[in-house]
Amino acid sequence: MDLKNNNKICFLPKRHRRPLLPFTQDQQTLNTPLTADTTTFPDENTLREEHMAEAIISSSNLVHNFHRIQERITDNCRIMGIVKANAYGHDARHVSKTLESLGVSDFGVANIEEAIPLRTCATSSPDVTILAFCSPLPSHLPLYLKHDITATICDFDTLYKAESIASAYNIPLKVHVKIDTGMGRLGIPPDTACSLLQAAEESPHLKLSGAYTHFAQSTLQNEFTARQLETFRNVCSEFEHHAKRSLCKHAANSGGVLCCKEACLDMVRPGITLYGYHPDENMQNRIDLKPVMQLRARVIFIKEVEAGTTISYNRTWTAPSRCRIATISAGYADGYHRTLSNLTSVFIGGKAYAQVGTVTMDQIMVNLGNSSSVRVGDDAVLFGWDGPSAADLATVAGTISYEILCAVSSRVKRVFV
Repeated sequence: MDLKNNNKICFLPKRHRRPLLPFTQDQQTLNTPLTADTTTFPDENTLREEHMAEAIISSSNLVHNFHRIQERITDNCRIMGIVKANAYGHDARHVSKTLESLGVSDFGVANIEEAIPLRTCATSSPDVTILAFCSPLPSHLPLYLKHDITATICDFDTLYKAESIASAYNIPLKVHVKIDTGMGRLGIPPDTACSLLQAAEESPHLKLSGAYTHFAQSTLQNEFTARQLETFRNVCSEFEHHAKRSLCKHAANSGGVLCCKEACLDMVRPGITLYGYHPDENMQNRIDLKPVMQLRARVIFIKEVEAGTTISYNRTWTAPSRCRIATISAGYADGYHRTLSNLTSVFIGGKAYAQVGTVTMDQIMVNLGNSSSVRVGDDAVLFGWDGPSAADLATVAGTISYEILCAVSSRVKRVFV
């Protein structure tokens, strides 16, 4: 066949051409004349936002959770807002501004790379302290000074480098000393912790403003957690006795706030509870929390399949009877775990529909059964207050709610309500 023949309209012989489908109501909508001005392209900023996937962030639910946490601590105990990992996927800038409006002046992030945008874009107030939990690399220490970020000191070598760099710039560096009482991740051992605290106190260009530790089993009121707290308090008491001054001490994360009242010292560090979930869904001492994020996507395609039709990669689901299948515009690249394949439900119009087939990078499929009420463009709730919770998905995926929330990727639009 001569492909250069411009007179050819269709290269297929007539016997291979598909017959026209019967005219349906859905097809009729496609033939509705467009009323838009087709002489110019529309401005993307003026279009009604119809994102393929959205994380709806509820400020009112965040405020609600903050007040529930406040009720668990004393009036003189400060709350550090934990906004690391982009505030567990909720947008650190928005969350920190909301918390700051509630009187929070301490924020915790993972490292200097998270701290700088928080300082420059979210809160430039000199009254706000940002603590980076990661032990700093020496090359990063000048950035701590430039952006007024509090550094975590875990060993003498880092302390000496911090003092040298702060001295060179002639700018005092705020530091907190971390003591490893049993987590086994970061921190100086308890037997040399007091010496490190004293060395930080005596360093002319370091400003020792706090000490902290982290619990390995914060939701369990057991002997190990009690021993961690006792060890930490003993080290701090010894230092305070010699220094003749008090130090900001903090140990309690979300689990500590809920399960270990004695661990709520000068400051607490709630993370997951701010965002509406408990650190352990089976724990006691639960409080009234509301999810702050709802992940939703859109129905982008609907088809009718016959019994025996297989869906998605590796043909992991087979239609038991004739049914309608909807394709939803979110997949594992958006944060919907592949391990959820064929195990969960998606809510459309308040009704649950089973997710079927292997979760793909950009889409998932759901079985609508014989329902004809779902239309292309409808919202599909993957998790949140109008669907399964992140904790529900975590149970199915064999993980924790933290990971479900943090996995919501940057291409998912955050919408604040």
